Amino acid sequence: MHEARALIDLALNGATSIKPVSMAKVQLNDGQTLFAVNDFFIGARTHVSAKYKIQFGSKTEDHISSGVIVSTGAGSTGWLRSVITGAYRIVQNSSKKTKPPEGAYCLDWSSEQLFFAVREPFISVTSKANVVFGEFGPPEALTLTSFMPENGVIFSDGIESDYLNFNSGTTASISLAERKANLIHRG
Repeated sequence: MHEARALIDLALNGATSIKPVSMAKVQLNDGQTLFAVNDFFIGARTHVSAKYKIQFGSKTEDHISSGVIVSTGAGSTGWLRSVITGAYRIVQNSSKKTKPPEGAYCLDWSSEQLFFAVREPFISVTSKANVVFGEFGPPEALTLTSFMPENGVIFSDGIESDYLNFNSGTTASISLAERKANLIHRG
C-alpha cells in the first residue's frame, strides 16, 4: 500500500510515465462482459474435455479439447508462450522441423492483436482440429459456443474464482477491448 501511494504521488507530480496496455474482452450472448490484461481461459472447470463450436473468420468447426486460451500482448510471453513451446518441441522431436524465430509470438503490450491457441485438440467423428491457432485484431472476433451442460467457465488472468459460466447455449465473442489499461512506472 505504501509503494502504491508513493507511485500515485509521483504520478501526480509528473515524475512517472504511462504505457498503454491492450486488453481483451469477452462478451456473452446474455450481456455479461469480462476483461483480461493477460489472457482468457475458455473451457471446462475441471480436468475433463471442453466441448464447443469455434468460429474464426469464415471457418467453423466443433471441438473437443482442454480449452482455449486467448492472449494479449502482456500475456504473450506467459501462458501462450508455454503452449507454443510445447507444440514446437513435439513437432521438432517428431519431424525435425525448424524452430520459429525467437519472439515470433511475443507481442508488445500495446499491440492491437490477440492470439488464440486451442489446448490439446481431439479429433473424433464429431470434432475437428483445423482451427487451433490464430492471430486477430479489430474488427475481428473469435466466437465460441458451448456444448457443455455444466462446468463450462471463462476466466481471465489466472483468477479461476472470478469466472463467467460457459454452459450449453452460451456464445462468447472474444475481441480486443475498446479500452486500455495504463501501466504507471517511474520515468
